[in-house]
Amino acid sequence: MVKIHSKPLDKTIEIERVIGEIHGGQHGPTIIFTAGIHGNEPSGIFALKQVLEQLAPKRKLVKGKIIAISGNLKALAAGIRFSAHDLNRLWTSELMNEVNNGTLSQTNEDIDELVEIHNVIKEVMTKYPGPYYFMDLHTTSSESIPFLTVNDSSLNRDFVNQYPLPIIFGIEEFIEGPILSYINELGYVSFGFEGGQHDGLYSIDNHIAFIYTTLVYAGVLSKKTADYHHHYEMLAKSSVDSRGFYEVYDSLKIRNGEVFKMKPGFVNFQTVKKNQTLAHLNDKKIVADKTAKIFMPLYQPKGDDGFYMIRRIAPFFLQLSRVLRRFKLDNLLTFLPGINWADKTKDTLLVNLRIARFFAKKFFHLLGYRSIQKDKTHLILRNREAAARTEEYLDAKWKLKST
Repeated sequence: MVKIHSKPLDKTIEIERVIGEIHGGQHGPTIIFTAGIHGNEPSGIFALKQVLEQLAPKRKLVKGKIIAISGNLKALAAGIRFSAHDLNRLWTSELMNEVNNGTLSQTNEDIDELVEIHNVIKEVMTKYPGPYYFMDLHTTSSESIPFLTVNDSSLNRDFVNQYPLPIIFGIEEFIEGPILSYINELGYVSFGFEGGQHDGLYSIDNHIAFIYTTLVYAGVLSKKTADYHHHYEMLAKSSVDSRGFYEVYDSLKIRNGEVFKMKPGFVNFQTVKKNQTLAHLNDKKIVADKTAKIFMPLYQPKGDDGFYMIRRIAPFFLQLSRVLRRFKLDNLLTFLPGINWADKTKDTLLVNLRIARFFAKKFFHLLGYRSIQKDKTHLILRNREAAARTEEYLDAKWKLKST
């Protein structure tokens, strides 16, 4: 058990790995919330604790199970992002294979935290039936309206389309090892919610609103029990000018030893002009290469992404991608020169850019592929749809509406 403090609430609470559980009085899905994966982001934990306390006397009205798991306990107690390694960059396929096989060859405080969280999730999924929903709660170092970060599978897209919030695709192509990418590769509905600035009181309120609306959308609570309209309006009012789907198309990486300083005053979804000064890296001025929207500018000492750039996705392309994926037209790609299956599972493509240079990443995104640069001449493209456990969600109201 550790003590964590909320600056906006001026309140300290004690938590364990499992913040709390609600076992509903009726059959339903299993909802797993994680919060505090970064130790300087306690808002989600305070929000979850409050919601669980409010729902405890109403458990007979709850359908299914609600499990709230705390993230990096040691970093939360210290009020720092992480100790040795960013816990939200450790969930790589290589490390998770070692964890699952019991062959872990390295350890530190943050890896120990990962193993404990993984074991709790594994135990929950062994004890309780699905369908499973995973939500990871975060805040940002800059001022921000609330938004969702989502791996672009059709399953995820259908579920998050219920929220009146900006939805960001593609960040997993720019960061390695987030917990949600690991869960997505297991095939479940999973995505992140960013509630606002780390120390903003509104961030806790946004998290509470998100938790309640999520429980309604997943069929765990009725709208009346959740006071749904109040929470929906809170989220909707915050993002009325920025609602829609976006994709991350660029980022500024900070390497070990480099000194980065973001210019003050930037906020999420702000439009920046071409040649506008954004930051300094090793005393070198960093300017925008074109007019675009800036996303998650870094205003904290730890972190390896200075900022991202995003662009809105037109509805036409969202619909086109739905059709292309439904008919699995990606199966025809390997008949083209320079494109081959990476292995016998046929869920990963290897693209030789010297031969198939006429294909852009955006084309593969339409088909549901996430791209990883293998080297200067090759792309590895992993199918986001291949692992999706769509059949487990077919009876959910949100899924019935999307078909």
